[in-house]
Amino acid sequence: MGITRTITAAGLAALLTTGAAAPAAAAPEQGRGTERGRGQAVQEPVRFMTYNASLNRGTEGQLQRDLATPDNPQARAVAEVVQRGAPDVLLVNEFDFDAGGRSAELFRDNYLAVSQNGQDPLDYPYVYTAPVNTGVPSGLDLNQDGTAGGGDDAWGFGLFPGQYGMVLYSKHPVDTERVRTFREFRWADMPGHLIPTDFYPEEQAGRLRLSSKSHWDVPVRIGGRTVHVLASHPTPPSFDGPEDRNGRRNHDEIRFWADYVGGPAASSYVYDDEGRRGGLEAGARFVVMGDQNADPHDGDSWPGAIQQLLEHPRVQDPLPASAGGPEAAARQGGANLSHVSDPAHDTADFSDDPAPGNLRADYVLPSENLRVVDSGVWWPAPGELGSELTGEHPFPTSDHRPVWVDVALGGGTAGRP
Repeated sequence: MGITRTITAAGLAALLTTGAAAPAAAAPEQGRGTERGRGQAVQEPVRFMTYNASLNRGTEGQLQRDLATPDNPQARAVAEVVQRGAPDVLLVNEFDFDAGGRSAELFRDNYLAVSQNGQDPLDYPYVYTAPVNTGVPSGLDLNQDGTAGGGDDAWGFGLFPGQYGMVLYSKHPVDTERVRTFREFRWADMPGHLIPTDFYPEEQAGRLRLSSKSHWDVPVRIGGRTVHVLASHPTPPSFDGPEDRNGRRNHDEIRFWADYVGGPAASSYVYDDEGRRGGLEAGARFVVMGDQNADPHDGDSWPGAIQQLLEHPRVQDPLPASAGGPEAAARQGGANLSHVSDPAHDTADFSDDPAPGNLRADYVLPSENLRVVDSGVWWPAPGELGSELTGEHPFPTSDHRPVWVDVALGGGTAGRP
């Protein structure tokens, strides 16, 4: 597989442009880019995929131990699913973060780059991962139970720092000098926010972070053009009380991207973790990716949460679909029978009785200046190839299904290079 070096953002940019040796490894609080070999030739369309792969573990370091050898059953099954989809750019949600980025490299080298069940291996020379808020102690009693500590009182729910993190794999170079992260953005700094101030005391409300994990703007260079991958994983709009603090947060985490791409008037309040202000420039190409934990009509979402993106003038909804979603909804019954959303677009196989049932939770939403060629939800119906990789609880892979969209960069309206 060659030698892999994990380096700072500035160091990776220098290596890509000059071929110079990399500097020392980044400090734990920096995002980490990994580069191996050269980017592959560009062939359009380009496939973007998001997959909540449930590669999270209950204890810190366990995922790295599981991925250190090539024989973890779940990781092999997840890798086979990805290989069947063969994305050019892949976002994995619920992948535990470690400061050295070692788990991300191990999953690539031991699983994605190794044929699973006869599938073609995938080579991703570029990997990006960075810290998240899950499991990071806030020092505050955020659930108001009289004590400060534990997963519920972290900046984002988690049992240890980095649980339920994210990682981006790409066949095309990541412009790490221009990556922006928004992990420390304060929820109260969003105008018109939905913070339940009757639940959070003023001192807490002013310090809350918006992102339950993080929001990343990761520019990917494809054939001389840049596509900004806008990656996130908002909190589920549940596991709270009548104050609906998680539903409100989920709404505003989704709103962040809607404002970020909405022009200067909408995004003027935005600042990143380096203090740079403002949103995405007009005409930029982007793809919003991730488990947004929000269905357009069903489940516990705050009203209109995901519509902030689906109905945004700069965003396309390709309406990816599957054959397995409708079959599962009909067979499982329960809450699915009263759903409004078309089950063909479902991406998550949740408990059906009690609610919420199966939902559309995961999204790949291209900007209007990208031409959508094809899309889908990878949810084969029983008897179809690969259906054994989805299954039902306990799932061999995840309770989520991958969502993919093929785009041509030259389509749509004129955009910036």
